[in-house]
Amino acid sequence: MTVKQQAAGVMNQDRIERSSRAPTPMNFTLGIDFGTNSARALIVSCADGREVATAVAPYPSGREGILLDPKNRHLARQRPGDYLTSMQACVTQAVAAAARVKGFQPSRIVGIGVDATGSSPIPVDARNHALGQQARWRNDLSAQCWLWKDHTGWQEAAAITEAARARRPEYVAATGGTYSSEWWWSKLWHCLKVSPRVFAAAESWVELADWVPSLLAGVTSPRDVVRGICAAGHKAIFSDAWGGLPDEEFLRSLDPALASLRSRLYTRAVDGNTRAGELGPEWAQRLGLAPGTPIAIGQFDVHYGAVACDVREGTLVKVIGTSTCDCAVVKSGSITPLIPGICGAVPGSILPGWIGVEAGQSAVGDIFKWWVEEICGGNADTHAALAQQAAAQPPGASGLVALDWHNGNRTILVDPLLTGTLVGLTLSTTRAEIYRALIEGTAFGARVIIERLREHGVAIRRIVCAGGIAEKNPLLMQIYADVTGCMLDVSASGQACALGSAIGAAVAAGVHKDFPAAQKAMARVRRNAYRPRPRQRKIYHAIYAEYRRLHDAFAANGPSADLSAVMKHLLEIQRSSQ
Repeated sequence: MTVKQQAAGVMNQDRIERSSRAPTPMNFTLGIDFGTNSARALIVSCADGREVATAVAPYPSGREGILLDPKNRHLARQRPGDYLTSMQACVTQAVAAAARVKGFQPSRIVGIGVDATGSSPIPVDARNHALGQQARWRNDLSAQCWLWKDHTGWQEAAAITEAARARRPEYVAATGGTYSSEWWWSKLWHCLKVSPRVFAAAESWVELADWVPSLLAGVTSPRDVVRGICAAGHKAIFSDAWGGLPDEEFLRSLDPALASLRSRLYTRAVDGNTRAGELGPEWAQRLGLAPGTPIAIGQFDVHYGAVACDVREGTLVKVIGTSTCDCAVVKSGSITPLIPGICGAVPGSILPGWIGVEAGQSAVGDIFKWWVEEICGGNADTHAALAQQAAAQPPGASGLVALDWHNGNRTILVDPLLTGTLVGLTLSTTRAEIYRALIEGTAFGARVIIERLREHGVAIRRIVCAGGIAEKNPLLMQIYADVTGCMLDVSASGQACALGSAIGAAVAAGVHKDFPAAQKAMARVRRNAYRPRPRQRKIYHAIYAEYRRLHDAFAANGPSADLSAVMKHLLEIQRSSQ
């Protein structure tokens, strides 16, 4: 796709929005969600968001789809080819399943949406082919997709933060005051340092959320990839306010090679009102769909998940999975210029016309999986048994408190070197008590984020949760309600991120005139699913004080703290809970 063709696509999109056709039961869209361990496809009705068919395909390589290095716990990569293999598998399976539904035909899929984890950048050649797909680079971990949870660039992140604070404070003001090792420039710079051959071979780099739509559209040059403001603004320090990406002088102060790369990246990033392209003939044939089908701009999974959860001003959406991401939208001027420790406040990153605010926790579901499967040697039945035993325990009965930093802290400390902590262990402590303490620890981490956002002007009157854990773990959800003191709604879709992508596709196709109209028709939420309980909330408030004392004590440059009373306070809470 040439730049001229891109421009034509944008103009065509404008015409579609002005002449939006009414949705009918015969209009469907396809959402494709690239998660941490698998890809999933969801086909929905544009008229009411009814889910017609879904399919999931795990990534075939590595450990549950992730390439790891036993010598470096910070490393997490994925094979780019796995995304394409799993996408073709889950989409064709979903289309085949939908074919059994009355009124459905593949030709009636009028739009495609794509979401993915991030920041998950991929080094590509001049033809937009991922280096990791090529025989020469297949076994080189640096040539693969640098998955969101890769923290190998933690030193680079610290150096970027230091340089930006000294030379370009506006850069880190847009990312909560600290640049993260989970983000774009940290990973690219680390690749340059540890694998200069791969860095030199890369014509450019493309976010996974942008790369897949570009392949579907047949884009054959990274210069022609339509980049979304979601990934660009939150992870790559992109803003029209300073002319796009960080300037060459700043990048040169980090490394001249980064400054040279800048001209091979991109100068424009767009919101959900612009298409990523139209489905090309190659992938139309492989997926069994109609060529020319509009493709929505790619966004991060949780951002589209927020769309599916009917995000609006005053709503905080929590997508709870292997990690957790919190999303909100606010009007310009309604929040402080800098919210310390968040993942950025970016115009148009979630909904066009609104500032998207992002925060999150680097590990949630991963923590429970580690405890149940790695430490306890269990499986899904063990999860259920421990949850049942933990549910029988009153708050505070174990005398435990856990810090939820098993994969570092994303918000509000932004420190990948922090680790998980469990305080209060005795010879009587049980597996179920630890399981509950780990859940409570993630709930306390969620409360820290909520308090930080409120302190800086982000209104939170309603919380909507989504993801497999929100759907399947009522113990966790009730603990979250009790700890935060908030009423929790829950997405009615088990595939909220894919549903959000499908909603974006409906806008791209012109079936709905804009995102509010599409959300009104297609978003689905179960209201007041979990209510905070006063007695439990009071106990958790006391435990949270000890959690926060530990939390602040481990913060870099945080206040010195006397931790000598923490264990004794936990024992007092334990006695009072019995």
